[in-house]
Amino acid sequence: MAGRETLTPAEFDFIRGLIRDYAGIVIGENKRSMVQGRITRRMRELGIRDVGEYLDYIRTAPEIERDGLASALTTNVTAFFREIHHFEYLTTQFLPSLRGRGLRRIRAWSAGCSSGEEAYSIAITLMEGLGDEKGWDIGVLATDLDFNMIRFAREGVYPLERVGRLPPEQLKRWFLRGGGSQDGRVMVRPELKRIVRVMPLNLLEEWPMSGPFDVIFCRNVFIYFDRDVKARIVDRYAELLPVGGLLFIGHSESLHGLTDRFELIGGTIYRKKQ
Repeated sequence: MAGRETLTPAEFDFIRGLIRDYAGIVIGENKRSMVQGRITRRMRELGIRDVGEYLDYIRTAPEIERDGLASALTTNVTAFFREIHHFEYLTTQFLPSLRGRGLRRIRAWSAGCSSGEEAYSIAITLMEGLGDEKGWDIGVLATDLDFNMIRFAREGVYPLERVGRLPPEQLKRWFLRGGGSQDGRVMVRPELKRIVRVMPLNLLEEWPMSGPFDVIFCRNVFIYFDRDVKARIVDRYAELLPVGGLLFIGHSESLHGLTDRFELIGGTIYRKKQ
């Protein structure tokens, strides 16, 4: 007998409540068909044919499946040097300012790093911006809720088409071409991977790092949260940034009305105020 795949209104509300409590992700009533499609796909991945059985599985093993559910209900869209003006700002404004203060330490955080392209783009920007200067201590933290994305980011292996828009000299400097079973792929070079630390993190839970960070990228993450959650996370970012520290958010996002601890200084670029 075929199982039931269609969510009832009560089951849809249960899913919405669960993902909001766990990850702060707000799902509107108009997302019913999206949720239905992704729950159906997740059930097939698990070999579960009935939606009632899947919901029983979540209830009995929430610590196991809640990450799978969060992964199913979020969209991981990223690219190397996406929103290029952010990386240009790092090169033309941030690094000269850091040099002017005589600092030789840089810490950046890619919060919601997806499959790692953003974190490696930050690392490349910092390494290239410093050129052959010696004695710099550079670290990039990359975190995400999705364990599948964390695995991809840690491996640092990408299809050739994902790096197809990079200049040839940049591609050669920072990536190794795969052969054999890895033909058609590239791997991030070890010297770049060494400065990028990848770890799972739910932004709603305790943060193990104490900072300080000079730069935080949190792009296209706030779109999933309600106003109160956004404000709470922005305030926590402010605690980890020094005065003058930078917060980069997505092109469709804004901190307007959320905080008075940052000032807008460029296209979705914010600086922590005194």
